Amino acid sequence: MKQDVQNPVLQDGDSCVVIHGTHKGKSGTVRDLNISKTGHLTITVVQENGDRFKTLGRNVKIENR
Repeated sequence: MKQDVQNPVLQDGDSCVVIHGTHKGKSGTVRDLNISKTGHLTITVVQENGDRFKTLGRNVKIENR
C-alpha cells in the first residue's frame, strides 16, 4: 500500500475522526482493519464510551499520532 503525506495509511490503534458518511463527526480508535471482497478498506472505530461502529477507511481522518 502506498504511503501518502496527506492521506497516511491507517494503523490499528490510531485516533481518528469520521469526516464522511453516516457516522460523520464521531471519533475514536481504529480497530479491525479489513479489505472487503470489493477491495475497499473497512475499519471498526471504538468510541471512548465503548460503542463500536464500522466505516470505510476513506471516510476517516487520522488525528495526531
